[in-house]
Amino acid sequence: MTIYDHWLYRFLTGPLNNVAWLYILLPCVFAGGIYLTVGSGAVQFRRFGYAMKNTAGKLFKKQETAHGAITPLQAVTTALAATVGTGNIVGTSQAIAMGGYGAVFWLWMAALLGMVIKYSEVLLAVKYRERDARGDWVGGPMYYIKNGMGDKWKWLAGAFSVLAALAAFGIGNMSQVNSIVGSLNDAIDAFIPAAEGERKLLNFIFGLVIAGLIGVILFGGIKRIGAVAEKLVPVMSILYIIFAFVVIFGHAGNIGPAFAKIFRTAFTPKALGGAASGIALKQTIVWGLRRSAFSNEAGLGSAAIAHAAADTKGPVQQGLYGIFEVFADTIVICTLTAMTIICSGVDITFGQKVGSELITSAFATMFGVKFASVFVALALTLFAFTTVLGWSLYGSRCVQYLFGLKVAKGYQVLFIIIVVVGAVASLDVVWDIADTFNGLMAIPNFIALFALSGVVAKLTKEYFADKTKLKQ
Repeated sequence: MTIYDHWLYRFLTGPLNNVAWLYILLPCVFAGGIYLTVGSGAVQFRRFGYAMKNTAGKLFKKQETAHGAITPLQAVTTALAATVGTGNIVGTSQAIAMGGYGAVFWLWMAALLGMVIKYSEVLLAVKYRERDARGDWVGGPMYYIKNGMGDKWKWLAGAFSVLAALAAFGIGNMSQVNSIVGSLNDAIDAFIPAAEGERKLLNFIFGLVIAGLIGVILFGGIKRIGAVAEKLVPVMSILYIIFAFVVIFGHAGNIGPAFAKIFRTAFTPKALGGAASGIALKQTIVWGLRRSAFSNEAGLGSAAIAHAAADTKGPVQQGLYGIFEVFADTIVICTLTAMTIICSGVDITFGQKVGSELITSAFATMFGVKFASVFVALALTLFAFTTVLGWSLYGSRCVQYLFGLKVAKGYQVLFIIIVVVGAVASLDVVWDIADTFNGLMAIPNFIALFALSGVVAKLTKEYFADKTKLKQ
């Protein structure tokens, strides 16, 4: 019996996955996004310029922090470290392959609503955070459920913590590591093709190396994670953006047709024609929304855990970084990935899950196979590595909430061991399980967002009504 035949795997990736995504999470993204947009006065649209000015415009301004906190830059780069990863490269590629070009349109729609969702998560995380036994700021959905909704909802806070701690092994660990070793092997194959047995050995060795590096940084606490993220995230993002633009403008004649394909097939995927004509509208929408959530994590509540540790002036000020995060992650980087693939004209086998091979082939049209393989391997390694760092924090903070600091240390050890498992596991298994736990952890978070939406609206209205704060 293979893992694909096991009843638990079939249940996790079949009925439970469908319930979590199709009938709960995706409707909540739309309903919750629209509800929070109205309640906040469409803050992600009306205050977008202000948000960019006070986030992206101040990212590299020298900042000091108090004890037990990290800078707003470190908070946002730690959160971006957890979001800018395989979801941007592999996830976007999968959205196109499984849902057609039109999936990119739905990825954008989810991102526009995701901006206000993440804004609300971060705002609430700072509003209801508290100090732990070491004096560090801790927060996130489990804390705004407990402190914002009252003691009778502690069970919901516990449910989120359990689901998020489990999800961290999928979205923030195995899927990322699996993509790292896959891209590294592809890069090696571009120079020296490896046999199947050699690949397995390389995957194991890569897993051990990654696990060791994660361990060194993770046990240094959030300040060390923040310091690493602060340096790696901007550099790797800028490099990826530059090379993507080179490919896109190298096929400048395809830019207009690429956008036409996205919009033409967003509602009529059969317009793809040929082998892709079997793609249904539901597939297009679902894959776009899934991969948007996987990439920017709006609705999952995860990024709020990092932002809660920021030395910030207030909930709204830090909440603005949530808008910036989704914009940078999905509107910018995911779009560049999609446009790079579509503009390059590489062949796409629709209906088949892919890894990093699509984006590698796209880069190869301008830079050659060997350079493209090495660059994608490097980019994916750095993206995914920082994602693992971010999620190691999220998972351990959830366990800390449930059982205290000592048990959280044990969780960190287990997390490091799982890194090696992710390096040798099957791609399909890893992604399928990650999808399910993603959907499940969002359920308690959305309950809290709906329950505390009045707090979000009140704080937002008060902040933007205070002209003195707007001038600071």
